[in-house]
Amino acid sequence: MTNPTNPTDHDRLTERSRDLADQAKDASKGAMRDASDAAKAQAEAAKSSAADEVSNVSEALRAAADKSRSGSPQERTFGQIAEGLADASDAMRDKDLGEMVNDLNRFARKNPVAFLGGAALIGFAATRFAKASSSPSHDTGGGSSHSSVPRTTPGTTTGTSYPAAGTTTTEPYPASGTTTTRPHDPTKGEFS
Repeated sequence: MTNPTNPTDHDRLTERSRDLADQAKDASKGAMRDASDAAKAQAEAAKSSAADEVSNVSEALRAAADKSRSGSPQERTFGQIAEGLADASDAMRDKDLGEMVNDLNRFARKNPVAFLGGAALIGFAATRFAKASSSPSHDTGGGSSHSSVPRTTPGTTTGTSYPAAGTTTTEPYPASGTTTTRPHDPTKGEFS
């Protein structure tokens, strides 16, 4: 039987525990490196996608400028914005993500009002885009279920007067968005 206090056994156990600790440390570093590489790849893909979208908007504005009357304020404005967006798209593609973050931080410190205004504008644009992109959750397919023309039931009023006797009135059907014409009898207080 071996004595656990024997210096050779103790040295072997110490060396074995160091080896295991080094292996665990290397595995941890490898996992962190893999996660970091995956995050960088995802960020690069997002950056490239954003640069493509900015480029597409730039091209659309350039097309709008080309269709505008030559020399008009709209043509000049669309052209300038398109040029600025094209430059921004190129800069996004050429810069490292860390550089872009540093540039953005520097701009925010130098121009806080412009930065906050731009952030708000981007937020509003993103919200509008998201609302426009989403599909209606309860579309009946037949128009609005709410009408701007007030409807009344017999015996009630909406604060408006009834048509004169012998006249006709147009009343919308709420689900279809279509209208119908019916004669009105004020003595009965309802449509006939």
